[in-house]
Parts: sequence; C-alpha cells; structure tokens
Amino acid sequence: MGIVIAAVIKSLVLIILLLTGFAYLTYYERKLLARFQVRLGPNRAGPVGLLQPIADAVKAIFKEEIVPGHVDKAVYILAPALALIPALLAFAVIPIAPDITLFGYTLSFSIADVNIALLYVVAITSVATYGIILGGWSSNNNYSLLGALRTGAQMISYELPLGILLVAIVLTTNVSYESGTLSLNAIVNQDRPWWLWLWIWLAFPLFFICMLAESNRNPFDLPETENELIAGFQVEYGGIKFALFFMAEYISMITGSAIMATLFFGGWHGPFATPGTWYGPIVGFGWLVIKIIALLFVYIWVRASVPRIRYDQLLHFCWKFLTPVSIVYLILTAVIVVAAGSF
Repeated sequence: MGIVIAAVIKSLVLIILLLTGFAYLTYYERKLLARFQVRLGPNRAGPVGLLQPIADAVKAIFKEEIVPGHVDKAVYILAPALALIPALLAFAVIPIAPDITLFGYTLSFSIADVNIALLYVVAITSVATYGIILGGWSSNNNYSLLGALRTGAQMISYELPLGILLVAIVLTTNVSYESGTLSLNAIVNQDRPWWLWLWIWLAFPLFFICMLAESNRNPFDLPETENELIAGFQVEYGGIKFALFFMAEYISMITGSAIMATLFFGGWHGPFATPGTWYGPIVGFGWLVIKIIALLFVYIWVRASVPRIRYDQLLHFCWKFLTPVSIVYLILTAVIVVAAGSF
C-alpha cells in the first residue's frame, strides 16, 4: 500500500513539474527568439513578463469552445488527450536524482524502475502519433487530413534511425553489464570508460535530429505548415483543445531532452551529486534540470537558425542519409563492443 501511495505522490509531483515546465518553456522560447531577433519578447504581464504563461493559460481556458458540426465529435475530443498523455507517461521511467535512504526506507526518484525502460519509452511515445492523426482525420477537413498524413509518415520514418541508435547505445552497456541493459537507471549509473563516452557522443547529433522530427520542431514542423496547410492537423481546433496539442509538443521536448541528458550526458550525475547523502538528490535534480535547459536551448537555437525544409527533402534525408548512417554506426558499435570484450 505504501508503494502505491508513494507512486501516486511522485506521479502528481511529476505532472505538476511538467505542466509548470511547459508553461515557462513557452516563455523561455519567446524570450530566446526575441534575443536572437533583437526584440524584447514578453515584457508586460508581471516583472519582465514572468506572468505571461499564466495569462496565456487563463485565455486558453476561458476562450469560447467551438466544435464544428462536420467533425467526428467523439474522436475529435479524444485526440488532444491522446497526444498529451504519452508525453507525460514517458517521463515515468527517467531517473531524476540519486536514491536516498530515510529512516530505513529507500526513496527512488523515478516513478518506475523497470528493466525495459527504453522499450517502454519508444512504445509510449509512438502512441502520441495516434492523437495527431486522429485529430486531423476526425476534423473532416482536407488540410487537417494532409497534416495528419504528413505526421504519420514523418514519425514512422524518423523512428527507424532513432530505434537503430537506441540499439547501438544499448550495445555499449555490454561493456559494463554482461548481457546489456534497457533500464535507464542502470544506464545512468554505469561506469563508462572515457573512450566509450567519446564514441557515444558521436551519435548525439543524429539522435537530436531524430528528436526534432519526432517533436515536429523546426526545420521538421511540416504537419502544421501554416503557409501550405493553414495550421495543418489542428486547424479545426480552438481554445483549450488547441492548447493541448501544443502542450503535448512542448512536454515532449522536455521529455526528449531528459532522455538525451540521461543517455548522452550522465543524467543527474555531476559534481557534488553524491548518492547516499541528504543533499545528493537536490544537487542531482539540479544537474538534470540544467542539462535539460541546455538541450532546450539547442531546440530553440535550431528554430531560430534553420529554415523549414520541403517535405520530399524531409523524407529523402531520413531514408537516404540518416538511416544508412545509423546502420553503419550500429555495426561499428557492435565491432567496438566485441573488441572491448576480448581484452
């Protein structure tokens, strides 16, 4: 019973943190883009615009809801939730701080430490595609349907090199574990030699490109190309339902950044994040937040710097470059792991 209560409490805290993170990620993005473009950004609601996310939330919640008469109403209403919930659920297996023992009870700072965590993340994030596809299909609008079809083709395409790179990273765990591991807790805690870190970091640019496509971020924001599809799959949505789609996108950015920080940059590890101490979880959580913020900066930097590509270029880049390079990286990783095990 105590385990269930602890899981419920951790889930509620995590959801509150993610929703707050989503709100202020929009502020962070608008301020950064303003700096890139020599503007001020939000500066009216509260000191230096800090209350702008709250003003946006109030506006979205109280805005008049209009449900077009030609939509498939049940699916139309369900689609935003199907897009949002997987982005929240994927965070359940990410370790955010080292464990701590209090009064003989070990408190884990991940909701679930499962030995198939990476497989869980891949499976649960794939479900988000259904929310976008169903939102476009249920709108009974040609533009929204085209946006939904683009989303399906884009995510299915880029999940292939993403999965190949994840398999390569799992192979590297054989250096520390005899049979490898899919547990994110085990991956973040493993002691990797310096040369293995260098090899893993080579995959980071490829992995980051895949995450851009998976999150529908520039230059891969083709599903909502406003100059071609008048906002794409969510064109028939308004008010809070419209906001839920963007909430899913921004929370998936936070989740993706947390996954990349865990796989490539040591997760919560950092100076003074000492397991077993009272301050270890606080410092460890702080290091993870810093790494997530830094990766989100790169997301926004790419948006400010790289123009949107054509849809045929999107698919050609995936199938003719990214996938072959990922396969070569996987093969070389297997060779390196086998060679390392022979010494």
